[in-house]
Amino acid sequence: MAKKKTIRTIPQERTPMLEQDPRARAKNFEEVSYGYRLQDAMREAERCLLCPDQPCIAGCPVGIDIPSFIEKIGKKDLRGAYDVITATSLLPAICGRVCPQENQCEGVCTVGESLEAVAIGRLERFVGDAAIAEGWANIPYIEPNGFKVGIVGSGPAGIACAADMAKAGCDVTVFEAFHQPGGVLRYGIPDFRLPNEVIDAEIGKLVGLGVRFECNTLVGRLFTIEQMIGEMGFSAVFVGTGAGYPTMLGIPGDSLNGVLSANELLTRCNLMRAKEFPNYDTPLPIGKRVAVIGSGNTAMDAMRVSLRLGSEKVYCIYRRSKAEAPARAEEVHHAEEEGVEFHWLTNPVAVLDDGKGGVRGMTCIKMELGEPDDSGRRRPVPVEGSEFDFECDVIVYAIGTNANPIMGQTSKLKLNKWGYIATDEHLATSVAGVFAGGDIVTGAATVIEAMGAGRRAAASMKAYLGIRDSNLPYVVPDESGILFGIPLRERNFARVRVA
Repeated sequence: MAKKKTIRTIPQERTPMLEQDPRARAKNFEEVSYGYRLQDAMREAERCLLCPDQPCIAGCPVGIDIPSFIEKIGKKDLRGAYDVITATSLLPAICGRVCPQENQCEGVCTVGESLEAVAIGRLERFVGDAAIAEGWANIPYIEPNGFKVGIVGSGPAGIACAADMAKAGCDVTVFEAFHQPGGVLRYGIPDFRLPNEVIDAEIGKLVGLGVRFECNTLVGRLFTIEQMIGEMGFSAVFVGTGAGYPTMLGIPGDSLNGVLSANELLTRCNLMRAKEFPNYDTPLPIGKRVAVIGSGNTAMDAMRVSLRLGSEKVYCIYRRSKAEAPARAEEVHHAEEEGVEFHWLTNPVAVLDDGKGGVRGMTCIKMELGEPDDSGRRRPVPVEGSEFDFECDVIVYAIGTNANPIMGQTSKLKLNKWGYIATDEHLATSVAGVFAGGDIVTGAATVIEAMGAGRRAAASMKAYLGIRDSNLPYVVPDESGILFGIPLRERNFARVRVA
């Protein structure tokens, strides 16, 4: 019998992960972190106490059985670890790279109360990468049920919903507006954080389930949600279009050449391959001195992309202090290592014209922190008389996103006051048979939270269609709950079209 582990007997320090040298990586788009080797993963797995209360599972938005997969890593049963993870999560190689584990599973890790938390994200990535290298995929026997399901958007929410509906036996088609599937995973996250090869491998597993992807298809323009449910014959539809509509500051000079959103910068660089000029001729302004407004993960990506595109100086302009920055601490650290210059407690109030319609800089004002606002962070307050000019020739706004208005403009879906799709607790929308989840419902969130929403919507869609959920226990109803030998709660229906 194995000796019980305690906080004193486990390795005391978190196992480091090898990374590219900052001076080299700031000039290439290769992945920054190399990932764990087997010996690294074995050592880090030893740090898990296998707690009986398992707070990490509750901290995971999709409820991965974290202690079980870590225990299997410790036994060198990597395929078993993969089986445990993929019972609830489809994208371990992706989530292990980009999810903010420090605020989720690792944030409630028992080991973290005394030492550094177990590196759950790094271990998940290790298993996901092993699965890609070995070609593992968990494809169950699927009995077709005759239902046709449409998914709008191929981001994390859409592909999670698509996978569950395909496994249930539905004929699933995913519609993607861009020319490649992946949604924000593809256009919003640079290769040095999430390589395209990893996205392709994970998307390939959906194709193996029978999911079809229709790219270059903008739902709401080519056809509407109502047409999908009606004349196109879809039994149910899931909308997971994300929230990619950029927010601008609305200050004088916003419309000058050289002012763009982080979404535009990242989409042109990542999806449209502007970084590979002249092999790809996507236009992209590359400034000598680039100022990025904001300090979330998207801002960090925009700054680090600008460095790799050849900008001489890249600045982070943020109206709060470093302590309030919403980006992952690891992302801020990497940006600092690569040479990004941070200007905390600084807020732009106007963009300055160079006389030719371009940017020559901006006027900023110094800030100080006051009382906490609704987010719990201290509110930035302008310091009177502290205005100054800041020299730059490209300005990138990374201050948040909004819902794309196309869905609301072209369908009868009820929206909330912020323009996001309104749903009930089951993620059903105001249109029968149409469900929605992810950023288009909640606003910007994490990849794993979007996946969780996609899976919850899939469960609701199965209930709506009368498909038995194999994950739920079978309940024998009393006689009053049976009609023609079929439990009423599992009854199905047939569509009748009136000429």
